[in-house]
Amino acid sequence: MTLPGRFKHSLFFRLFLIFSATVLVFFFIIVVSLRQIDANWRAERVNPLPNFYLDNITLIVGNIGVPPDLQRASELSQELSLTIIIRSPHINWQSDDQNDLDISDAVFMRTLSDEADMMQVGNEEVIRVSRGGYEYYLNRRVPTLSDYDLVVVYVGLAVAALVLLLNYGLVHRLLEPVRRLREGAERICDGDLSYRVKTNRTDELGELTDSVNHMADSLQSMLEAKRQLLLAISHELRTPITRAKLQLEFMDEGVVRSNLNDDINEIDLLISDLIEAERLSNQHAALLAEHVDFADYIGLVLEAYHDYEGGLRYKRPEQDVSISIDKLRTRLLLTNIVNNAIRHGEGAPITVTVSFVNNEAILEVEDQGEGIAAEHLEHLSEPFYRADSARQRHTGGFGLGLYLCRLIAQAHGGRLEISSVLGVGTHVRVFLPYEQEQEHPNQDGSD
Repeated sequence: MTLPGRFKHSLFFRLFLIFSATVLVFFFIIVVSLRQIDANWRAERVNPLPNFYLDNITLIVGNIGVPPDLQRASELSQELSLTIIIRSPHINWQSDDQNDLDISDAVFMRTLSDEADMMQVGNEEVIRVSRGGYEYYLNRRVPTLSDYDLVVVYVGLAVAALVLLLNYGLVHRLLEPVRRLREGAERICDGDLSYRVKTNRTDELGELTDSVNHMADSLQSMLEAKRQLLLAISHELRTPITRAKLQLEFMDEGVVRSNLNDDINEIDLLISDLIEAERLSNQHAALLAEHVDFADYIGLVLEAYHDYEGGLRYKRPEQDVSISIDKLRTRLLLTNIVNNAIRHGEGAPITVTVSFVNNEAILEVEDQGEGIAAEHLEHLSEPFYRADSARQRHTGGFGLGLYLCRLIAQAHGGRLEISSVLGVGTHVRVFLPYEQEQEHPNQDGSD
């Protein structure tokens, strides 16, 4: 699943979005409220109630006095958030040095009273009061955040972010069993039936975890009983097959004896494959590993196919590598793959390639036969699975060959990959990891 898809279907991510949306809505309400307050301040400053505002202006100018008391003017400026400018032939005073009002650019707008006019300075509206030869300019400052207000805002943001992270952490911990259940289900689905999900929870998720573990116990017991039954039957069949082979020795040569012998050999091969599959699928299976020159060994096994009519080409690297493998099981793996290629290759050439990349021995078998439909590829290495459901001798065996190949590759710590295109051919790759050993030059120097 792609990353956006995982986020889209993630319960944790959706809960995180809920908390995030809650915080965003919270801040949106605060911002809207502050903007409304600011709008009210601006409306009150731009459209004041004339009589009330003028009465206050008159009182302010009266408190400053004529001639003006500059100390008192400075105090009123701080208390009332006003910018006060006083002009006369011998006074040029302004309460706020940071205010960039340039009274020289003031433009008359309208008369408010006998001694008060509304002036415009840039985008600001300023009231001018003329009294006793002095001009008093008064402008309401736009409220700004103080350092304390900024600290409050930043602390609030930090607390909100902390609360958000704590909520996410709590929810993540609360739903931790969901992640463990997903991992456990994937491991059980991959064949690790002994895996159990650990939990000490007693809530609904703990009960769900216990149910999944109980299901895994039942599934493991059922499959183990099935495997033991299959193994017991396979061993018991060996005795009558041996007797049948002995009886065949006393029969006259002919078509009937030949057909019976082929049938008995096929059953014997099936039983051998079943027993080998049980050994490899059981976790206590041990490989009889030894160090061999891998490319040389593969070439030795392929000598049995030198008379294949379609032609078998072997491509090997110039430098061979000695790796540790179970020779008999590796031979079984290779012969099963090559036999499948011959059976379905329609007489076309087959190419076997050995290479060594990133401490992996890669064995590839590629035919140019009928190919396999895409819907069958992921099931080919399952036991008894056949893309062709007709179990006839000329179309293949019982669907255990590639299953055994996968088990052998996994027993070596490797993997089996199959790709195919209908009408083009099939490409089987086996990856066997190894520790770096001494390399050996190619003895024959050719493919």
